[in-house]
Amino acid sequence: MSTNERTRRPEIAGPEPAPGPDPGLRAERVGRRADGRLIVDGVTLSLRPGETVGLLGPNGSGKSTLLRLLSGVLAASTGVVTLEGRPLPQVGRRATARRVAAVEQHAHTQTELTVREVVALGRIPHRRAWSPAPGADGPAVTDALERTGLTGRAAQSWHTLSGGERQRAQIARALAQEPRELLLDEPTNHLDIQHQLDLLDLVVSLPVTTVIALHDLNLAAMYCDRLLVLRDGRTVAEGTPADVLTPSLIQDVYGVRTEVTHAPGHPVIRYLRHRTAAPPTGQ
Repeated sequence: MSTNERTRRPEIAGPEPAPGPDPGLRAERVGRRADGRLIVDGVTLSLRPGETVGLLGPNGSGKSTLLRLLSGVLAASTGVVTLEGRPLPQVGRRATARRVAAVEQHAHTQTELTVREVVALGRIPHRRAWSPAPGADGPAVTDALERTGLTGRAAQSWHTLSGGERQRAQIARALAQEPRELLLDEPTNHLDIQHQLDLLDLVVSLPVTTVIALHDLNLAAMYCDRLLVLRDGRTVAEGTPADVLTPSLIQDVYGVRTEVTHAPGHPVIRYLRHRTAAPPTGQ
């Protein structure tokens, strides 16, 4: 989904932004250093309202770190992440959380919570400190459960859900925040094919701007409007799936040979086996 037609009231407290279009969430030459090395190095990303941006790259390329920088969980060592034209530290953690929701790769809790209680955690940024859950949270939680197909599971223990259902519950929690931007870190990991497709169908149907880290290049081609490819923390390529997913780029970034054809609307990647040595001849 490339256009977000649903309008929302601004959620961020503080000075009014300058007149003109909402600049949304933006990373400007951001870097993050850890253990003496750059995990993310000078990455720039601007998000357009309603689009789905895929983050691609091998393990260790900086995808997860970039998502944490965008959400404000990590602070940039260099560069700046802005929301509505203001650096995230000026916006503040609570106000950022009202606008930007993140779903990590793995979610665990030792507390016995129902699915509805897990989803209701998404309302915390909208509550006053130390205040109980207000009744006004109910419609947002109910709507999030309906959107993710979990209404019938609302009273069930979160621990009894399947992997795919837990992922949907975490997305429902994020939706209960009523965000404009949704950040997802490899949400299809450990899901079977049907649940991968179901989850991504859900994600692209949502009235939000989405950044999603993926490993599967064909899923990225099918569901993303734009791709950002990282390697060693740096941007290698950015553009539409048709522009980015070429055999030469895949070989360069992932070290594998491919054939790329173009189905209606998106490229299709076929992986080629590594060349093997000829079998030994008889003596």
